[in-house]
Amino acid sequence: QLVESGGGSVQAGGSLRLSCGASGSIYGDACVGWLRQAPGKEREGVAAIDSDGIASYADSVKGRFTISKDNANNTMYLEMNSLQLEDTYMYYCAAGFLMRCRADVPHSLYTSWGQGTQVTVS
Repeated sequence: QLVESGGGSVQAGGSLRLSCGASGSIYGDACVGWLRQAPGKEREGVAAIDSDGIASYADSVKGRFTISKDNANNTMYLEMNSLQLEDTYMYYCAAGFLMRCRADVPHSLYTSWGQGTQVTVS
């Protein structure tokens, strides 16, 4: 089970850090990622990090967002800087044992999901 926290409202140019806690020790083995979704739109990948700690990002967030994980504490993070109006979404963390751990993998390949946390940039 995954549980996100850290969402909220922020002004453009500001920063937020999202956290995703897991009930078990999956971060050491699984591909874990952050995805986001707007109402009526397809869920899109933002960032992913594999079991070796290699990160991948969507072009739209490269240089602004950083994904990281703390295997010992079963927690994953998404540091979001220079937030823009276009970053307003519901953000989800997800995990799965994927052959290819990249930000652009289909969201259907992830098998565990958090409940989502809203990020609003104004």
